[in-house]
Amino acid sequence: MRCYLQAFLLCMVFTFFSLLYVFNQLASTLEDRDDWNLKEQGIPDRRSHDYGHLLRKRPGLTGLRDREEELDRCKSLSVSYWNPYWRLPADVCGVNCLLDSSLRERSGSAVKEHSDERSHLAVVACGPRLEETLTMLKSAVLLSKKPLHFYVFAEDDLHDRFRNALDSWPRTVQTKFNFTIYPITFPKENVKEWKKLFKPCASQRLFLPLILKEVDSLLYVDTDIIFLQPVEDIWALFSQFKSSHLAAMAPEHEEPRIGWYNRFARHPYYGKTGINSGVMLMNMTRLREKSFKNDMTIVALKWEEILMPLLQKYKLNITWGDQDLLNIIFHHNPESLYVFPCQWNYRPDHCIYGSNCQQADQEGVFILHGNRGVYHDDKQPAFRAVYEAIQKYTFGEDMETSLLQPLEASLQATTNTYCGRASHLFTKKLKQSIMSVQQDAAQRR
Repeated sequence: MRCYLQAFLLCMVFTFFSLLYVFNQLASTLEDRDDWNLKEQGIPDRRSHDYGHLLRKRPGLTGLRDREEELDRCKSLSVSYWNPYWRLPADVCGVNCLLDSSLRERSGSAVKEHSDERSHLAVVACGPRLEETLTMLKSAVLLSKKPLHFYVFAEDDLHDRFRNALDSWPRTVQTKFNFTIYPITFPKENVKEWKKLFKPCASQRLFLPLILKEVDSLLYVDTDIIFLQPVEDIWALFSQFKSSHLAAMAPEHEEPRIGWYNRFARHPYYGKTGINSGVMLMNMTRLREKSFKNDMTIVALKWEEILMPLLQKYKLNITWGDQDLLNIIFHHNPESLYVFPCQWNYRPDHCIYGSNCQQADQEGVFILHGNRGVYHDDKQPAFRAVYEAIQKYTFGEDMETSLLQPLEASLQATTNTYCGRASHLFTKKLKQSIMSVQQDAAQRR
């Protein structure tokens, strides 16, 4: 008995000193990192908790003494000072990740920087997603009254095509937005694993808080999104965040009987039916600052620390790539997620088996998400009709006669499908948005 007691006491002492050592190392490293960051930036320690605003100490690359100093900083900068698995390539700068002047914000824009009113929207486009992305951006510009900033992450061969397309829009339209084009950037030690996760480049969204280090808040959307009301309306949801919230998404399903996660997932997921990451509000400052609980270690991990270990643990059990990783993270940190209703991320699943988005039934669809390629096939003609109406609309024409009325006519031909029977929900909010934009334009004349 005495031997067992001695062994137990030895184990307890060993465990205590092990934990003490771990926490001491963690605290020491955090302190060193903060000191390093302050020295690197030459500014006092200052954090932002404002809702829905851009934290920009200096716009673009302004404030860097010269190009040579910028390149030196880019080559030596590790986004995670004390966790080297995530490190930007040597020629990519952590401050806005701009490689050359061609990737800078468009100069000469009539829109001035107003951090208190601009909405910041990010999208990742790879492969044949150019037109789909431009149509999404077009819907955002058409219906928004407040200025926008687009962060477009794209493969190198798409950069000029994006730039030329956006610069070809009428000058009166260009005054409503700025844009910055970024390269696709993954941790160099694990590029292949991240690139092949789910769809090409889809997991890039996970690294936005680490790349856009001076952006405080961001709206991320998939390329297959169509805005049916102003971007600033979903941006306003930041004001509903509690102090614990650092991201917002919609449920993956409203009806558990047709849910995917609750029936098939082989990993933890958020809530009853999981979350969909196609439309995601991100308080980037809080994402960078928070230590996340997890099922890999008793020590909470920072955002840059948790991603790769999470992938290594679950890569054989996940189906939807980075969305599954987000579900795992927020399963263990549910207090950090704000869940918004399904009309902000309305997908075919909400109508293909009959209507199952109650909020959309009452108020209409706010954001249409045409996942599974429904904009480009005949499986869901109602979704395709909305996409093509926005795509074919010519800037400057009357939106009611050249966009809304042709769309309503096209939707009438889809009533033989479940989603077609609910298509009046697609135009309910769009009508109000168009009317509001036209009234606003009339007042400015």
